[in-house]
Amino acid sequence: MSIRDVIVTINQMEADGVIDRYAIGGAVGATFYLEPVSTLDVDVFVAFRSEPGQLIASPKPLFDYLASHGCSMKGEYVMIADWPVQFLPPTGPLVEEALAEAGESDVDGVAARVFSAEHLAAIALQTGRAKDKARLLQFIEEGALDTARFQEIVRRYDLVDAWTKFERQFLADTP
Repeated sequence: MSIRDVIVTINQMEADGVIDRYAIGGAVGATFYLEPVSTLDVDVFVAFRSEPGQLIASPKPLFDYLASHGCSMKGEYVMIADWPVQFLPPTGPLVEEALAEAGESDVDGVAARVFSAEHLAAIALQTGRAKDKARLLQFIEEGALDTARFQEIVRRYDLVDAWTKFERQFLADTP
């Protein structure tokens, strides 16, 4: 099955009011700007709603909806069109902004909301795992970033020190 089928299902969830807004992030989100890389899952960021009278938002309505539409759980993933999909809440202000400002891309004639390249790069910088550093370097080497926008995000989310360290480690011209 194709990623298009996943997008169709997620768009239908939004149309049916199960989720308000979504955006694709992670490695699959990066493939909208970079050469495809191997990944096991699709990271879909959503703002979970709290039920009336509840203080804590629950993903239960989302999972109930998907189960009623033939999707199954496999560990931490929901299987949609044979793709493991992970629904994730924004983990902080940077990811909240990435979700709010996500743009639309075309996936075989279907609109998909995707984090911007600059937000994906800043999230990779913030996360700081080896695979995230490799992805950030790929964004830079492929010229996929609007540098001014990326730098503004780095400043706004207090990532200047992390960026300086990354530059020294990976972008310095000195031997």
